[in-house]
Amino acid sequence: MQDALLHIYWLPTALALGAAVYAVIAVVASIVSMSRVAAAERRVAPTPVSVLKPLCGAEPRLFENLATFCEQTHPCFELICGVSRADDPAVAIVHRLQTVYPERQISLVIDPRVHGTNLKVSNLINMAEWARHDVLVIADSDIAVEADYLERVCAPLDDPQVGIVTCLYRAKGIAGFWSRVGAQFINEWFVPSVRVAHMFGSTRFGFGATLALKRATLARIGGFERLRNTLADDYWLAGHVRELGLNTALSSVVVETDVTECTLPALWDRETRWLRTIRSVNRAGFTFLFVTITLPWMLCGAWLAFALRGGAHLPGALAHPAVSIALIVATVTGISARIVLHAMMSAERSMFWRDLALTPVRDALMFAQWLAGSFGSTVVWRGVRMPVEEKDGAAAVFRPEPVKALEVSDGR
Repeated sequence: MQDALLHIYWLPTALALGAAVYAVIAVVASIVSMSRVAAAERRVAPTPVSVLKPLCGAEPRLFENLATFCEQTHPCFELICGVSRADDPAVAIVHRLQTVYPERQISLVIDPRVHGTNLKVSNLINMAEWARHDVLVIADSDIAVEADYLERVCAPLDDPQVGIVTCLYRAKGIAGFWSRVGAQFINEWFVPSVRVAHMFGSTRFGFGATLALKRATLARIGGFERLRNTLADDYWLAGHVRELGLNTALSSVVVETDVTECTLPALWDRETRWLRTIRSVNRAGFTFLFVTITLPWMLCGAWLAFALRGGAHLPGALAHPAVSIALIVATVTGISARIVLHAMMSAERSMFWRDLALTPVRDALMFAQWLAGSFGSTVVWRGVRMPVEEKDGAAAVFRPEPVKALEVSDGR
């Protein structure tokens, strides 16, 4: 059996070396990104901002996360929260927010109109009608931000070549073991991969954590209505802005998000949805994602180096001692880089040691999810099964039924 496996030696060798190189590049990209100076983003005079918050259900820590948007140092902004049903549990949380922050302009839009297959985009379409300002910030409901967030993320829009601003996010597991595993998916795979792509000049991204753009830019791409039948609405919003010849800016701001999945099935559904979404918008990039899953390929390298050192008979160039040495160096380097990346994304020393043992679980699960993400044509979002779009963000055409019910309240 061993001899048969060793005859495909070049595959594990290439994967081990490639994964090691990627792990080192990911560390370098993270260092470069985390050392970016944010001072330039705070020098622009703030312009009035409308923050759009599509809500659905009473998520854990929803009030605390929304409260961070009410404690901004920005001198002129409004917060618009939207739901599709009057009995949505998020309504009571927004009313509480209006009571606690009476000095803030906080509006609640209850509008059941459905405009397409993407219910979040339907919510945004309904909310946008009530936005008063020319700069719009869209942020997911599970995001927490610092007090200078609005000033910093909106500042790049002062550049006429910048059409949209987005930012990365740091995850925190707040629901036990599987939520901590989910946080590693974001912190130690997703975020580094974006930083690597950005370091090499790519701006083909847009994240629901934050998307800031001018109302005029949104109108030029056809408004939120253009996204009503898409799955990856954040990605396509930024992509359609780039079609205008404008740039996507990656802010130095890093917001926080909560991972609330407490069971493996819930976490599997969420992360498989993300991977199938990546496959739908970038099939070639998705295909080669397996190289970024470091640990399995480091184990392949260690196994092959051990086989070589043990005197296994191998044909050709692989029998050269330098190959064994290169594999050992790649394995040690790759695992070391993986640990360094884990340390960089750990907020506290205790968290580093506590979650280090999760790394093998995380990478094994990631590999299984990559395989699962390679197949399937639907995903589940907020309990609704949606088709995975195949091109240009277009899913099945949807014609909504007309609904007249509408309620808007600012809590006053």
